Amino acid sequence: MAPNGLYIQMFSIHGLLRAENMELGRDADTGGQIKYVVELARHVAQREEVRRVDLFTRLIADKKVSGDYAREVEEAGPGFRIVRIQCGGRKYIRKELLWPHLDEYIDKTIKHTKRIGDIPDIVHGHYADAGQVAMELARIFGVPFLYTGHSLGRAKQARLAEGGMSQEEMARRYRIGHRIAVEEEILQHADLVIASTRQEVEVQYGMYRNGQIPPFKVIPPGIDIDRFYPYYHDLLPETASDERVRYGYAQMLQELNRFFMHPEKPLILALCRPDERKNISGLVRAYGEDPALQAMANLAVFAGIRKDIDRMEDNEREVLTRMLLLMDKYDLYGKMAIPKRHEAEYEVPALYRIAAEKRGVFVNPALTEPFGLTLLEASASGLPIVATSDGGPRDIVANCQNGILVNPTDHRAIAEALKSLITDGQKWETFSRNGVINVRKHYTWDSHAERYIREVAAIQQAHRDKKMQRAVPSDAIGHRLTRLNHFLVTDIDNTLIGEDNSRLAELVALLEKHRQSVGFAVATGRTVDSAVKILEEHGIGWPDILITSVGAEIYYGRQLHFGRGWETHISSHWDRDKIKKLLADFDFLRYQPEAAQRRFKLSYDMDPGKDRLARIHDRLSRHRCRYNLIYSHQKYLDILPWRASKGKALRYLSYTWEIPLGNFVVCGDSGNDEEMLRGEPRGVVVANHSPELGHLKGRKGIFFARSACAGGILEGIEHYRLLEKARKASP
Repeated sequence: MAPNGLYIQMFSIHGLLRAENMELGRDADTGGQIKYVVELARHVAQREEVRRVDLFTRLIADKKVSGDYAREVEEAGPGFRIVRIQCGGRKYIRKELLWPHLDEYIDKTIKHTKRIGDIPDIVHGHYADAGQVAMELARIFGVPFLYTGHSLGRAKQARLAEGGMSQEEMARRYRIGHRIAVEEEILQHADLVIASTRQEVEVQYGMYRNGQIPPFKVIPPGIDIDRFYPYYHDLLPETASDERVRYGYAQMLQELNRFFMHPEKPLILALCRPDERKNISGLVRAYGEDPALQAMANLAVFAGIRKDIDRMEDNEREVLTRMLLLMDKYDLYGKMAIPKRHEAEYEVPALYRIAAEKRGVFVNPALTEPFGLTLLEASASGLPIVATSDGGPRDIVANCQNGILVNPTDHRAIAEALKSLITDGQKWETFSRNGVINVRKHYTWDSHAERYIREVAAIQQAHRDKKMQRAVPSDAIGHRLTRLNHFLVTDIDNTLIGEDNSRLAELVALLEKHRQSVGFAVATGRTVDSAVKILEEHGIGWPDILITSVGAEIYYGRQLHFGRGWETHISSHWDRDKIKKLLADFDFLRYQPEAAQRRFKLSYDMDPGKDRLARIHDRLSRHRCRYNLIYSHQKYLDILPWRASKGKALRYLSYTWEIPLGNFVVCGDSGNDEEMLRGEPRGVVVANHSPELGHLKGRKGIFFARSACAGGILEGIEHYRLLEKARKASP
């Protein structure tokens, strides 16, 4: 592990994920992809070019699952940690329900990164939800963004449509349209997409509008050849197995034998999640409709981990129920095993070796298969394969010459391929030997990690070159914000800029001089476009953060990265159209032009008047609206979500970037600044303030300047010794 090497952040959010004894097949979200990402992180962390790999997943504290998933940090190996971030509550939920909570995940990951004081060199998202998270973090931190899709929404949509599912049902159950839109955006911004097969690049990503934009690299995953060793090793007297390996073997043998009338027969083995696309029913039909195949071999289907089918998700329950009904229909009792559990660390490798010892076959009849890691595991164990002709298996069989590809919808073809391997001893031996040798030649984690690091180095160099070509500062906003611990925050109109701009240039020069230790933010009622325009007109350096539309929106840096996390945070219980309709008959309210309106802000002009604010509050409260009403300059009325305001935005930034509120010096002149002036921040009220702030005089932590506008801000900076404190705190 290099002390100055790469720090890589990987993301795999949706599954139950831990370093050892993974619960593969527990449900649709715990398939081969979680094993892939753990092994990738483990082996990349062992490279000398790498300082550390942190694999980020979701923290789950749920009595229904292991307590392992509630550990915030799991030391998983040299230079490798699993970091769990809580979002969307603490219960385990399926991946389709996580979309609304990803902005929360992003914000908390930023907070974690700030806390550890270490910016990643690379971010790598696995699957669409983690891809969205990594994409946003890459924007904030200004680092390269890698993506691995594992399975893709457009391919799933096509399969579901072929199966007769309506678009409405796809949207309800899988949020398929949202997922595809996110994937399109990911492809537009990814610096590199890593795929497992050429078919995945050409066919599956080819279905996307942006499928030709990012660079692709095909890097097949590896397997642990120490665990998935050839079956004949156990037959040699000099082989000394670990006692846990022997126990796993005995457990699986016992589990299989309790199902079979003739356990000595060759074993057809299937190992997959209970997912529709895995085509378990197609395999059972192929076996059930061929008496000759039943006579020569037993069938074992390990369809995930289950306790009570009735309590499983709809998709898994439907798949398993259909499997049981087909078993009954074809009267496969004594010939077919349907165990309820299997342990990944020792029992699964034993299953492959048991099937190989019995001269059996591993079968993967999936309707679509992005890669097929189980095919490699089986082949490394010396077990020939029959696999779907879709996707990854085509590359695997082409490289390894270890089995037969079939049309997964042709039941007869599946049965014939299985029979040909079971009855032809020479073919079985050839495919068994080829699998053992060629998996070790083409599919090891050492080779995968080597290629991965090579591609990462190339992407980093390209990223640096692009920055140089565009003359973009190397200090991206995320890097900058994680280093800063003191901020000047100011309103624009009549505070930063106003009737007295005599000291504005002096303030701008001071902020530029101390840029390395003091951040600069504006908090304004203006829209972002209006704010940017007036700042440029007055030659004011670009703020690190813009809080605009009275706190309804947050933007970061010169690129104006939109604060999605803030938008998600304030959207709760906000019904803009309802509020607008409820206030339509108040003739003292004048709706401002559309240019002033925002999704999370309703803006009116309103002259002062007796009980007018009280009448608005009464109307909205009686209709159960959640809102924040801000009246300023005796003229402007803004209605925002109840969680939104300039002050609340400031506190949100303090939480997200872990900057103490007491380290913010906040400057304002009117009522819409009052909330952010009060409390822990150090408040500055400029001399030209509105009368509505007069009642704050004498309040602790609020300084009333003698000068107007920028001059008053300079007084406040001196009063609170902001520059001196910031210099002392700078690393």
